[in-house]
Amino acid sequence: MVDEWFGQGWTQVANFGVAFLLSSVIGLEREIKQKAAGLRTYTVVGIGAALFTLLSKYGFADVIHPGRVVLDPSRVAAQIVSGLGFIGAGLIFVQRGSVKGLTSAAAIWMTAAVGAAAAAGLTLLAALTTVAYFAVAYAVRPLSHLLPRLAERETHFRVTYHEGHGTLRDLVDQCVQAGFSLTELTTLSAIGARPEQWPRRAAPEAPSEPPEPSEPPEEGRTVQVALTVSGRGDTNALAAQLGSVSGVLACKKMESDDD
Repeated sequence: MVDEWFGQGWTQVANFGVAFLLSSVIGLEREIKQKAAGLRTYTVVGIGAALFTLLSKYGFADVIHPGRVVLDPSRVAAQIVSGLGFIGAGLIFVQRGSVKGLTSAAAIWMTAAVGAAAAAGLTLLAALTTVAYFAVAYAVRPLSHLLPRLAERETHFRVTYHEGHGTLRDLVDQCVQAGFSLTELTTLSAIGARPEQWPRRAAPEAPSEPPEPSEPPEEGRTVQVALTVSGRGDTNALAAQLGSVSGVLACKKMESDDD
């Protein structure tokens, strides 16, 4: 049997296994939600933090001499906390004035803590932290949607529609009627012929009366716009209302990463 003093016995293997299991469970949940960082990222972060913790705790036992060489294992744990910053920074970005990726960055930071705690032998605390994460993800968040809105918040929609039906005006009217104010409108793409490009009938050499333009096509350009609205109402209901507007092909509510 391997000497436990060097930190390579069954106790350390079990702690490492717990870190692997718990970080994989968290990563699997993020993978199911199709987040940018998924199963592999979270698992690697968790077992990496576990290995650093085991290294700090047991890796230098052969060079310690009382009164001459003294090591502080907690210093590596502190470096894990600060060292995870580069991964979190890569997940956070700003889009049209709103911050995305904060929850993913925080979850990776927490996963490192879970891996470090499991490796340090604090298995119960690591497991409780994992359970608490799922409680926040699946219990606290839905509950927050049932609480009255104390402050206005911005919500982003992406709407695709056929131009030429007054659809954009109807979309704005729906937002106002639902109690929201439109704070930003951006055209993302427009596909198809513009009205000025519709074909016209050629005039005869000696017309007896002015030529009539040909009828425009039934549908104009297909346009995709990004709408940002601000208010306290039900954004899911607003998404359904926008999707039911005549001429709208698709309406998608863009999830903020608070996820």
